[in-house]
Amino acid sequence: MTEPTLEQRKIIYRARRGLKELDYYFDPYVREHYLTASEQEQATFASLIQEEDPDLLDWFLFNQPPKAEYAELIGKLKQLKNDNLA
Repeated sequence: MTEPTLEQRKIIYRARRGLKELDYYFDPYVREHYLTASEQEQATFASLIQEEDPDLLDWFLFNQPPKAEYAELIGKLKQLKNDNLA
């Protein structure tokens, strides 16, 4: 596995929210998929983690549909958790 770039390290650090509901989805993705994801997916994730925690909670807990640009990635993060539970 290649060493993360400085920018990737910053994004990995920012992904730690301190809210267990968000970390539940972000941590496995960062550990297992982020560094091997496409540049586009990494950019989308970097943008996603810039969003406010209340919005992220709404999107991940189905209280609100996510912004269109995040819908696919949020679906993937949820599916990864479901796959790990199976």
